[in-house]
Amino acid sequence: MAEILTLGISHYPPLIGPDERMAYIFKRMLQNPKLPEKLRSPQGWPEPMQAEWSNDEGAEAAGRHRQELVGWMRQVRNALDEFKPDFVLIWGDDQYENFRYDIIPPFCISAYDNFSFSPPANNVWSETEKVYELPGNKVAAKFLATRLIEEGFDTAYAYKPLHHPLGHAFTNAIYYLDYDRKGFDYPIIPFAINCYGRKVIAQKGGMPAFDRDVGEEDLDPPAPTPRRLFDLGAATARILKESPYRVAILASSGWSHAFLVGKNHYLYPDTPADRQLYDQLCAGDYQAWRNYPSKTIEESGQQEVLNWSCLVGALNELNRKPKITGFVDTWIFNSSKVFLIAPEK
Repeated sequence: MAEILTLGISHYPPLIGPDERMAYIFKRMLQNPKLPEKLRSPQGWPEPMQAEWSNDEGAEAAGRHRQELVGWMRQVRNALDEFKPDFVLIWGDDQYENFRYDIIPPFCISAYDNFSFSPPANNVWSETEKVYELPGNKVAAKFLATRLIEEGFDTAYAYKPLHHPLGHAFTNAIYYLDYDRKGFDYPIIPFAINCYGRKVIAQKGGMPAFDRDVGEEDLDPPAPTPRRLFDLGAATARILKESPYRVAILASSGWSHAFLVGKNHYLYPDTPADRQLYDQLCAGDYQAWRNYPSKTIEESGQQEVLNWSCLVGALNELNRKPKITGFVDTWIFNSSKVFLIAPEK
């Protein structure tokens, strides 16, 4: 009988760079020509937002934000090392990286023999030549894809990359779980989810372009629904429970992203919506997650929460509540970040 460890982290990209650049997304959103006049200067912002920005454009707050995030990454890494999995299955989004105009699968398992990738330039570790060479587990990946198809989930799979070695939802998870650079040798199975849906091509899975308007006719077909991904996660856990493997399953993503929240003028995340989901997660109210509307996901900029829909479905299937959780909120650092550790006992 298999053993399964369930984990959740954020793959927040600015954590890779120095503190003085952590607010670069916020600064970009301040350039929105349609930003209301009162929001163009700190005097018009909510007081907590002003305090986080302070008189140094968020540099000191960035240090505190980093400290909190890295502290959570270390807790998750410790749980992973204590568990010693045969492989780590990672649910993460592909933001116009490997999947582009030629194909956008709803979800896809990377059944590669191995993975090779490097941190971007100007990273916080001052690394210029580091290369991560990680094994996959092709046999386990094919087993999972086969069983999911047999259960009615038309799962895409791939044996090699298409346009990109590996999306940042997956690579950042490795960089951050190895933040102290002690090495990361666990085989991985990336399980890409089309979280960005209607904006995966139209907005290239990223920040809005302020030099053009994107109308309804420009948007792409939607992402899979929270219900479908919840059920996918449940099926994944059910299949892995019956496997011979010792598996860590990990959701890698932030929650509400400021640059996706139109009702907040793309300036700050929808923290109340995230808090509601977080409270339901901690309480084990998993059906609330399954029934969460896709429309709310889009309105609250919670596209990447769909990775966690898979994880919560797995928790429900395993009849398990989180043992350790953390919620890191912010006004100026783009997204809410949530962390979770849910062992078997």
